[in-house]
Amino acid sequence: MSRSFESVQLGSIELFCKAAESGSFTAAAEALGITPASVSRTIGRLETRLGVRLFNRTTRSVKLTSDGELYRAQCQQALDQIAEAERALTGQQRRPQGVLRVSVGTVYGHHRIVPLLPAFMAAYPDIEVELNISNRNIDFIDDGYDLAIRMGEPKDSRVVARKLEDASVGVFASPAYLANRARPQTLEALRQHDLIQFILPSTGRPVAWIFRNAQGENENFSFNSQRRVHEDVLAGVGWAIAGGGLFQIYHFVAAQAVAEGRLEEVMQEMAGRSRPFYLLYPQNRHLSARVRAFADYLVTALRQP
Repeated sequence: MSRSFESVQLGSIELFCKAAESGSFTAAAEALGITPASVSRTIGRLETRLGVRLFNRTTRSVKLTSDGELYRAQCQQALDQIAEAERALTGQQRRPQGVLRVSVGTVYGHHRIVPLLPAFMAAYPDIEVELNISNRNIDFIDDGYDLAIRMGEPKDSRVVARKLEDASVGVFASPAYLANRARPQTLEALRQHDLIQFILPSTGRPVAWIFRNAQGENENFSFNSQRRVHEDVLAGVGWAIAGGGLFQIYHFVAAQAVAEGRLEEVMQEMAGRSRPFYLLYPQNRHLSARVRAFADYLVTALRQP
């Protein structure tokens, strides 16, 4: 055959993505140097082969359907990977470049990732960083992210996890609160205090506090409280600073408030427990130079003492 099935498909996919990007068959035709009728026929054949409608057409514009949006996300990812492979083979990726889309949870994003971005972008000026800070679950394909950063090792075997760090936690309260209450020394003593509880958004359940006893054994402390925080852990920190009670949080979050004298740590003799944070990406995805550069940079920066 003079033209393989794969080459015909690839051309159709490139044309489809161009039409989706421009929102116009005419604009796509001008960009590709072909006629609008050719674009329309190619899209029509593609829809027939797939058995779905990719665009809603009017006399003035074309707009992707929900099926079209899903197909575009997957096709664009495939085209990007092909482009990355070609640049790598031709030596054009000596300097990583392009858009890097990263999803990270609110607390870790604000306190650990954002402070590292200026130095990263100074080192890699050709990379554009799009950072989404949210605690919601994502789908790499549908949402179009290159990387995600989350607490805990994922159970999904389709995701590659690279550990960034183990983040230690402590229990903190304001000096004003501690001035009127005896400092707790044991887990039982905690029950005599005002405890601020965080509710995990994904499960709707309270997060247990974690400790390590004098024998080096791990202990979890579960409790019910009248003081509950949903969604944003930082609200619990603010509540503790305001004198509302004790709150367990990462040391990297409380560090500034402790340095400023707005928080004090208690029960240090039972500290030592930590939670792991991981860098995640799909198992079958070719890692571009920009993704690899960002991953290596974070691992190095976050493991420095």
